[in-house]
Amino acid sequence: MRKITTALACTAFLCVPGAFAAQDPTPEAVRKEAREIFEKVIAFRTSEGLGQVPAMAQYLAERFRSAGFPEEDIHILPLGETASLVVRYRGSGRGGKPILLLAHMDVVTAKPEEWQRDPFTLIEENGYFFGRGTLDNKQGVTTLTTTFLRLKREKFVPTRDLIIAFSGDEETGMLTTSDLATKQRALTDAEYALNSDDGGGQLDETTGKPQYLSFVGAEKISATYELTVRNPGGHSSAPRADNAIYELADALKAMQAYRFPVMTNDWTLGSFKATGPVTAGPLGEAMTRFAANPKDEAAAATIAAVPTEVGKTRTTCVATMLRGGHASNALPQTATATVSCRIFPGTSPEEVKTKLQELVGKKVDVRFLGSTPPADASPLRRDVLAALTKAAHARYPGLPVVPGMVPWATDGAVFRSAGIPTYGVSGSLIKASDSFSHGLNERLPVESFYGELTHWYVLLKELAGKR
Repeated sequence: MRKITTALACTAFLCVPGAFAAQDPTPEAVRKEAREIFEKVIAFRTSEGLGQVPAMAQYLAERFRSAGFPEEDIHILPLGETASLVVRYRGSGRGGKPILLLAHMDVVTAKPEEWQRDPFTLIEENGYFFGRGTLDNKQGVTTLTTTFLRLKREKFVPTRDLIIAFSGDEETGMLTTSDLATKQRALTDAEYALNSDDGGGQLDETTGKPQYLSFVGAEKISATYELTVRNPGGHSSAPRADNAIYELADALKAMQAYRFPVMTNDWTLGSFKATGPVTAGPLGEAMTRFAANPKDEAAAATIAAVPTEVGKTRTTCVATMLRGGHASNALPQTATATVSCRIFPGTSPEEVKTKLQELVGKKVDVRFLGSTPPADASPLRRDVLAALTKAAHARYPGLPVVPGMVPWATDGAVFRSAGIPTYGVSGSLIKASDSFSHGLNERLPVESFYGELTHWYVLLKELAGKR
């Protein structure tokens, strides 16, 4: 093995010195096994309403049984049309409480007639794997499963139990996730969780060179509200000033004009500090200035002008659906807008509701429809950061590992809310232009898929290996 002396992997919290050895490639037999599992799980149509999650869970459970995992450590937990899967890899117990490993088996709906390729057939083409779930999140299911099978064959005994928890409705209600984190806590209780559905890294758009890998310790709350205006209505031949649709439009414009206050935490400041120098143009400069001084209003404004970045600096609310009126020749009696908010940790959904009501005025009824569980940012774990850095450097020596908060919500938010600190540690690296999860023609670089096998193997052996 060739020794690689790396630069310091610096974050807002600390610098991790590295002298990590480049790892041998994943054995071909393991790559072949992973490809076979990936192809099979992509073929399960596990979007809402099709009822195929339990079948996928059964398939995976059989793979674990065949590898020698005892029946009492494999649990399929039905819930409505879907299900979750829990698999415990028994350890010696010397390392403390278990580590929980997260992924989700369900996917967003995909209509085959709208795709260029069948979304439920794994297709390898031009250096990519195409198919629904290739990125979100059947790669996580596949790589965690394959890594468990590989470690079992190697007769690896972890210093603590490792617990896989695959949820079945992350893309919709997260009811299986809540069940896993609460009612099934005896099966899933852990010191902390590692989430395959968060983290990952970025490749340069031009060169394809890896730029950084994210270490995610915070997620925003996803909350939904309805704004409704009611009116007596009347005949359209006799217009009145207090038209429900016009008043709703005024309310939406008032909401659009408002900017929630700038907020930060250690995860966001660390992210901007690290990514600013590798981000081209005014945005990168603004990130660097903002990390040094979060009160720099000009820097905050530049960041806020970029859709992918604004959510890292504040709460955001945006109108997503409209409905109103009841006849083409009648004045509207009701007009309603659905508003999706992504709330910065430390702010409650009730506070956002109060602000929305203040903005739109008393004539508009603001109703809270629900949210993901509010959860504070997870505390930094130096051992997880060091292990993640080692896993990153096993593939890309010297690659910066960057702390971050994401503006969406995953299963991790549910486990954080339930008291299990959770960290996004995916090893998948893609170009921003290749991110098509939830969209048409979802894809994942082939190299990234196979690289994840090395990533999780190194990560788990580092955190639960011999001491």
